[in-house]
Order: sequence, then structure tokens, then C-alpha cells
Amino acid sequence: MSVTEEQVIEALRPVEDPELHRSIVDLGMVKTISINGDAVEVQIALTIAGCPLRSEITNRVTGALSDMGVAHPSIDFTVMTDEERANVRHMLQGNPAATAGNNPAHGHAEGRDIPFADPDSRTRVLLIASGKGGVGKSSVTTNLAIALANRGKSVALVDADVWGFSIPRMLGIQNPPTVIDDMLIPPETHGVHAISMGFFAEEDQPVIWRGPMLHKALEQFLTDVYWNDPDYLLIDLPPGTGDISLSLAQFLPRSEMYVVTTPQPAAQRVAQRAAFMGEKVNLSVHGVIENMSWFTGDDGKQYYLFGAGGGQELADRLEVPLVGQVPLVPELREGSDSGKPIVAMAPESEAGQVFASMAERIDVEMAPKRRYTSKLNLLN
Repeated sequence: MSVTEEQVIEALRPVEDPELHRSIVDLGMVKTISINGDAVEVQIALTIAGCPLRSEITNRVTGALSDMGVAHPSIDFTVMTDEERANVRHMLQGNPAATAGNNPAHGHAEGRDIPFADPDSRTRVLLIASGKGGVGKSSVTTNLAIALANRGKSVALVDADVWGFSIPRMLGIQNPPTVIDDMLIPPETHGVHAISMGFFAEEDQPVIWRGPMLHKALEQFLTDVYWNDPDYLLIDLPPGTGDISLSLAQFLPRSEMYVVTTPQPAAQRVAQRAAFMGEKVNLSVHGVIENMSWFTGDDGKQYYLFGAGGGQELADRLEVPLVGQVPLVPELREGSDSGKPIVAMAPESEAGQVFASMAERIDVEMAPKRRYTSKLNLLN
């Protein structure tokens, strides 16, 4: 079968880079095409040397060529130049100087606006907070993110617990972010793209930073990472009411805060401080999530090891819904420690179904009511 270079290009146009989710043709990754009878060789320029998804790109390109009837497809690789990488970043994120806004409420770093602060952004930002550590906030964040992704949503996750980062371990992410001309491409697993200080510091290395450095790091997580307009951005906050929570309130004023607590009254009273902090800085508290609510024994009975009613009491006090109650199951803790989240590994389990229910409630019942202006009205 004889094919032309133009036909090969059109066959490769639907092929997307696995990390950037854009056409390899539009990204300029297709460098040369050589046709010799029924043999076609394509040279692909990888964004970085040692690209971890090289084999996936090979499979996608080979598959596209085979589908168009090429009997002997061949793939050769090279690496983009610095100028070509700069062009890719410009294509994906635009010109920082040109996109910088003058509205201080939007927040910006080095001239680039925070995209999630734009009033036209379609991304729902969920801040997952707690008053104290040890209530399973990060585990809740991880599994809720996967549950939203299981609903077909595009989901991003920022591990803002700079001192106690744990999201990479919980998600089981091994590869660090890819860097293209100072733009970070977050790794993805279970349908969730994530960024964390854990990618830049050893697990046993303490992060000893003051407020301004934390503020700057969070800015970069929001501006220098290519998020690609996700449906949801979940942010795992550190416990308490410190600098990071205050910075995110400034960066993302339209965020929805969800407070994680356990059933016992002491934890619930501490959790309400995080909620009251949110209200003080004009963040909207949308709901309460109760973790470790009960343990189901082999006899099928529910045992309330940490008491009962704390989550509902906090929700009533804040006048927000109790979004869900997560049972205490060993598999939930074990999955968080081993990088095998229970929602990904056992979605039909008791805890997996609770997270699926919470994701559905947040996605459907608690979706914000947007106001749209009729074009007809604008013309009148």
C-alpha cells in the first residue's frame, strides 16, 4: 500500500502525548517521515531525554500507522531542543507576561495568573482540611480524588501538607514530574494528576521553611504545573490554621472547604477551628466528612470505637451537610501505606462504596449553581 507524507501526518494527528494530552503533530513532536514502498519510518522528538513514557508513545504511533495499512512501521527517536521545548510551553501555558492580570484577588507568580482563580475557570477547587493530625485527612483526599476520577472526571491533586507530605506514597506514584522548560508535568495514576513536595524532598528529610517560602512554593504548584483545566482540583491542606491555609484562601477565593473529623467530641471541637478559620478568610465551608466512623466486625455488627455523632454535630453547628461517614477498615489504612488506595483496588468494598457515594453527592447534589447570561438578553 502506497501512502503519502500528508496521509501519515493525518493518521498521527489523533495520537496524543500521554502526559500532555495533546496531538504529537500539534506539539511538533513528529520531526521527519520517510516512505520507502510499504515501509514508513517516523522520527519522534521526545520532550525530554529518558522520557518514561517512550514505550507508550511507540505503541500509539505504531498502532496509528498499522491502522492506516502500513505493513512495516518503524519509529526513531530524538530529543527536542531547548527552543522547541520553550515553544511547547508557550503553546500550553501562553506567554506569562501577556497573561498576567492586574486583579490582585486572582493571585499570580512571576507574572503568571493562577488559572483556578479566574472567574471563568470551570475547575471546582476542593480544600480538604482538618483541625488536627491523625484523622485520616490525606487518606480521605486520596480516595475521594480517585472516586471522582472513576466518575469520568479529570482530577488534579495538590499535596499542600508541605511538612507531612504523603500523597505520592498513598497514590503509589514512583516517577517524579517531567520538566519541560521549567513547566512541571504532574505524574498521573488512577486517573489523578498529583504534585507534592514529596517529589522534591526525601521522605525522611524535614522541610524547614517559614511563611514566605511556603507561600512561594504553593504559587509555583498552582502556576508552573500544567494542569490542563481539570474538572476538580483537590488540595490536601496541612492540619490546623497556619500560613498555608491563609495563602490558599488568598490564591483561591472561590474554593469549597470540606472538613474531615473523627466521631469523638474532642476531635470534632478541634475540627471546627479549621472551619471557623475558613469563614474568617471568606472561604465557603461546604461540608463535613467523618472518618473512622465505625468498625464492622466479623459478626456483621457495627462497633463505634471512637464514639458516635461527632461529624453530624459539627455539620449541624456549621449548617452544612455531613457528606459521608467512612468506616474504619484495615484495608483503607494498608492501602494508604502501600500505594494501593482502596477505591482503586476494591471499589465494591464497604469503604469504596462510601467514597463513591460521597463523590456522587459532591459532583451532582452539591454542584454550584452557575448563572448564565442569555446572549439574546445581551443583544437587547
